[in-house]
Amino acid sequence: MSSTPPRRPPRLAPPVPASAPLDEDDIDALQALLDEVPAPLEPLDVTMLDGFLCGVLVQPEEIPVSHWFPHVCDADGRALPPRYNGTRLHALVMRRHRELRDAIQRREWFDPWVFELSDDAEELADENDESGASLDAVYPWVAGFATAVELFPALMQRDAAALTEPLALLYRHLQPDDLEDADALLEEIESLEPPADLSEAVEGLVRATLLLADLAQPQASPAPRGPARGAPRGPRRPWPPRR
Repeated sequence: MSSTPPRRPPRLAPPVPASAPLDEDDIDALQALLDEVPAPLEPLDVTMLDGFLCGVLVQPEEIPVSHWFPHVCDADGRALPPRYNGTRLHALVMRRHRELRDAIQRREWFDPWVFELSDDAEELADENDESGASLDAVYPWVAGFATAVELFPALMQRDAAALTEPLALLYRHLQPDDLEDADALLEEIESLEPPADLSEAVEGLVRATLLLADLAQPQASPAPRGPARGAPRGPRRPWPPRR
């Protein structure tokens, strides 16, 4: 009498660890979830979100999630409506938060979510700005960072002279009109050579973030900061994201 061997259960994919870095599919999913946040709420997009998280993470004291997360879904921090299930959105944002937090704490290189412009968007930007249209892709990241430090001003209360260099690396991508009553910062920005390309501009974002972390969260022996040139960039995609 023969016996049939028991069937093996189907092999399931292992769950994604909560600390795993987000890949391109995860970033697309996150953007889709942000796009689904209902009006009149005004959520960040993924590039602004990335800069915003860095602005949160370089504060002298840890900002509770309950304080900063509402601003991911709405510029004014208004609550999500009950009909919107934000569980998946929250999980993806927290994974990126942990990834950035670990890199900043170790003073290591990280890849900012700055994406090249599409051909059409870059051509349009070239017509309006002869200085280099591809650098326009950096602006949303810096705007997200600036939003965080405006909401949580403890960082800006540190020594103004020490803040000038790293802030100039970031805020050179903003319009001078956005920097009122900041003469020393504007002077520092004018002394900087413009970044040669998008890769160099992205390098400046990381360098500035780690310099600000040094000021706000001093370490006895800062860790190496990773590559200085030729940092990898995100995938090519249109800017701004369609909503």
